Amino acid sequence: MQNDTPKASSPNSSNEINVVKPLGDPNCPHCGGAGYVRYDVPVGHEKFGKLETCVCRARDVAEAARSRLFAMSNLNRLSHLTFENFNSSGNDKAKFMSGQERENLRVAFDASEEFARLPKGWLLLEGGYGCGKTHLAAAIANFAVNVGMPTLFITVPDLLDSLRFAYDDPETTFEQRFEEIRNSGLLILDDFGTQNATPWAQEKLFQIINFRYINKLPTVITTNLMLDEIEARIRSRLQDDGFVKHLKILAPDYRRPEETSNPGISMLALPEMKVMTFKTFQPRHDEVGTEAVMTTTTEKNDRFGNKVKDKEITRIKISKEDVRTLDDAHNKALEFAEKPGGWLVLLGGSFCGKTHLAAAIGNYIIALGGQANMIDAAGLPDYIREPIGGRMDVTFNRRLNEIRNIPMLILDDLKSSGSLTAWAEERMMAILSYRYNAHLPTVITSTLRQDEFALSYPNLWNKLLDPTKCQVLAINMPPYRRVAKGGRSTKKK
Repeated sequence: MQNDTPKASSPNSSNEINVVKPLGDPNCPHCGGAGYVRYDVPVGHEKFGKLETCVCRARDVAEAARSRLFAMSNLNRLSHLTFENFNSSGNDKAKFMSGQERENLRVAFDASEEFARLPKGWLLLEGGYGCGKTHLAAAIANFAVNVGMPTLFITVPDLLDSLRFAYDDPETTFEQRFEEIRNSGLLILDDFGTQNATPWAQEKLFQIINFRYINKLPTVITTNLMLDEIEARIRSRLQDDGFVKHLKILAPDYRRPEETSNPGISMLALPEMKVMTFKTFQPRHDEVGTEAVMTTTTEKNDRFGNKVKDKEITRIKISKEDVRTLDDAHNKALEFAEKPGGWLVLLGGSFCGKTHLAAAIGNYIIALGGQANMIDAAGLPDYIREPIGGRMDVTFNRRLNEIRNIPMLILDDLKSSGSLTAWAEERMMAILSYRYNAHLPTVITSTLRQDEFALSYPNLWNKLLDPTKCQVLAINMPPYRRVAKGGRSTKKK
């Protein structure tokens, strides 16, 4: 190893000598204060002719690297995001969160705090906008910086911009910037998936991630994408369960907790559904003893063996027992809204009040800042299949995942088997089976009688027969009537 310590040159016209302050330790036996060393290696060796930073400068170099990474991270503006001020019970503005959402957020908090104390492997935080994943990632970064760990916290678009600007930066080179990023002690990539996915950007991002994966460098990634939407090479590394801890955060948007129903799918965003609340529900006690007309539809086989629908009109006198079925449904729906758990199935004829009660459950939860989506059973398959940007595979996987993981799913007007295509019915049953096994609160309304339900969906019906998980209520009431202007009677759903 050669000593490249610069020597003071002899003065020509002056007795003054310009003394250059050594970069390294003047007493260093390796560099003599130069701060760099050149290895005595044969031609062709990878270190031949290259200067290497001397060990005597290790602390200064590390401190300088930490400072550059900190400046690049802009953590000054995120210094308020810590574990201490993260509410692992959910947003205070949201008066309601399901038990599953709270437990899920607690698990994400605990895992993030554990990773900060012992940064090992990778942590992938997936979730919607405002669910708290960036706060947790920044809390990890602030903790690491406070213990002296070289940390880079940066959004993926900013990271790529930093690399692009390095080409014109007089104080650094692209290679130096690239090395600092991929070798940082802890790298936290926020908002993965929002970057401009040009071939150059995609390749540089893969090189950074692949380098850190191969060298087992601690990394945190936050994203609102599903794994299926991430570029295949990167997705493959993120699916290494032995190295990557993948957490899906289900909490509602911290910034807008009251806006939780997806207007693109949820019926609860419609004006007609917004007014269906427990306050506007009419119990119909005053109709006991009155006569009402009921229309029932039955399916029969004609003389050729084809199934045909036959409507039958009957007149009934409403009894106290009939009204009691509506009272029971109202009371159970209110209990379910206040403490969602298991499944609630409301059966009854058209316009008997079951859809109103189901919508009231969703509106009650949303008013408290919770998440609920009410979906028409007939329109659900079309929503799942609808393409986005022509990427049918991504759309299907993302939307299927979205529906089956909704904190509160209200499936309205489930019709008999055969009313949908085989594909659509299979998808719907798969969603309901997943939610049942995952213990996700679900409400179903249907005009099917209990025996019809059992014949149409025997596997689902067998699940519903478990009283510890499901409540099945039959409403035995004729359609609602209301008096419109002019004294004419109209039906109310």
